[in-house]
Amino acid sequence: MNLPAEVTGATVCAFHRECLGLSGWPRVAPELPADSVWHWIAVNHRNNSLLWDEEDLARRTQAADSEITANKRAIDRYNQTRNDATERVDEFLLLSLGLIDPSSIGTDQPRSTVPPGARLNSETAGSMIDRLSILSLKVRAMEAQTTRTDVDQAHRDASIARLERLREQRDDLAGCLDQLFADCRAGRAWFKVYRQFKMYNDPRFNPVLVAERRAQQSGQQQ
Repeated sequence: MNLPAEVTGATVCAFHRECLGLSGWPRVAPELPADSVWHWIAVNHRNNSLLWDEEDLARRTQAADSEITANKRAIDRYNQTRNDATERVDEFLLLSLGLIDPSSIGTDQPRSTVPPGARLNSETAGSMIDRLSILSLKVRAMEAQTTRTDVDQAHRDASIARLERLREQRDDLAGCLDQLFADCRAGRAWFKVYRQFKMYNDPRFNPVLVAERRAQQSGQQQ
């Protein structure tokens, strides 16, 4: 893949589309250098794509309970990796904008370097890119609805209208991402790396998993 030189709303949307068109995606992903923000944008996008497929499978009504359980556990894994990648995207972008102390990258409390008077943006650039990834999946899925031959024209017409709205939402969000970058470079805005701390995925914090481990240890001691 030819990686864009700059992260913008347009280049992110184009990158998402290109990934969706790759042979084998999302089971097979392009090998990109891990020291590139595009690697982490791809990791985020790939896990959103894997999540999308698993979410469809998890809603089957004629599958065995064990299969749905496997889907749910896969969803947890993909969601965790997706969130981790979003945080890495934020770190790379903040570093390129000069808004983070490089020595604090990867820690639980990344230290921001904030210009005086800049406003804190409530949403991070990485979260916006994550949303653009999901919108690209929605656009692709709705495009498929517009060409179905097993439905009536009313279904296709409704899908066309929804597709246009989804494209509008994607374009609006891409423009907001560009505006955030412009404001950050001008010293008018900044954003933080927000750690998600998904407790349900961590056996040290999930109270149910903690109770299970204690019960297992108690049984072994008897």
